[in-house]
Amino acid sequence: MSTNHISATARQSSLTLFWPMIVIAGLALTLRPTITSTGPLLEEIRLSTGIGLQAASLLVVLPMFCMGVFPLLLPWVGKRLSESAWITGGLIAIALAGLWRLELGSGWTLITSALIGGTGIAIVQAMAPGVVKRWYPKRVPLAMGIYSASLMAGGGIAATFSPLVAEHYGSWQAGLGIWLILPVVALLLWWLRPSEVMETKHNSVPVNFFKNRRAWLLASYFGLANAGYACMIAFLPTYARGLGWSAQSSGELIGIMTIFQVIGALGAPALSSSRLDRRPWLFFAVGIQIIGFAGLMLMPESLLIVWAAMIGCGLGACFALTLTVALDHLSLPKLAGALTAFVQGVGFIITAIVPYLAGVLREGTGSFQAVWLMLLITLIGMLVVTTRFNPSSYAKAMNMTDI
Repeated sequence: MSTNHISATARQSSLTLFWPMIVIAGLALTLRPTITSTGPLLEEIRLSTGIGLQAASLLVVLPMFCMGVFPLLLPWVGKRLSESAWITGGLIAIALAGLWRLELGSGWTLITSALIGGTGIAIVQAMAPGVVKRWYPKRVPLAMGIYSASLMAGGGIAATFSPLVAEHYGSWQAGLGIWLILPVVALLLWWLRPSEVMETKHNSVPVNFFKNRRAWLLASYFGLANAGYACMIAFLPTYARGLGWSAQSSGELIGIMTIFQVIGALGAPALSSSRLDRRPWLFFAVGIQIIGFAGLMLMPESLLIVWAAMIGCGLGACFALTLTVALDHLSLPKLAGALTAFVQGVGFIITAIVPYLAGVLREGTGSFQAVWLMLLITLIGMLVVTTRFNPSSYAKAMNMTDI
């Protein structure tokens, strides 16, 4: 065999391994900028539009609610279109929301754009874990880690650079709308994805996880794990600005949190990949958040960056590990994808409720202390639930006769 042929084969093998991962990362990068770009500019948005903090929370709540509703509808609506058509449509919706944000001028049109973008995010996000499991069946922790890290990186990049773009163009609309670039690039990557034999329809698995206790436990755990993230991106910049930080500095704080989210999202799944029992790393992911939120309550001014970094690391690890644990419960990619759709569906509805409650608590008490205490209590509850995720119990817990 010639050296040229060996080299070509090696390049083809590398391309086969890494190109799908680039496509997955491209999809994931589109899933948070619509949400995270508003936080650092919230003061400017509120001054310009006159919306209150509770109404502004809808900029996070509505996309999260969409992320919950669509996965639950997937068994019924998914079969009407192919997977490719759904993902293409979702990316177009995210791009259209960004395009609209370049011109809108009122609070309620901004909230409507969040609903449109959230619908697109929900579609892509519901499909993505099944794609990951299908393309990387033997590397699920690594692939989910990269997917989760890319998702969080997109959110952090948007939070960091939105104030810079807004300042450069003298328009908060520009700071929000510029992120339409990401779904456009993701569309090109998706259309150039590796070819594979697929059914013409998205063949949703006709199973009912509503009757399964473990599915509900996973969904509740996932929802509470993401509630901290939703509250942080919604209110941490406002909290920081109340302590004297500028719009740019508060956006950079989200960026720092995101860097540690990425570290957690990549590190925890990689470190846990040698064993099916993910509980030690889940304990770490939840525990470091408890320390971080306690710090926000007790010593916010002097160590705010440290607490944000610790919370970010825990959030990143928790997101990736929770989805991985859900995928671990079932070996067939279609069934695992259906379970993660249910987990994300119910989970994100729970997630959507929490920042709204946080907004009510903040306006009712005039302080974020009650918000951080609420999140601290949920994390302590999650520590207790983590003990239930023993791999030896997965088969019994997901008894298919109960689904």
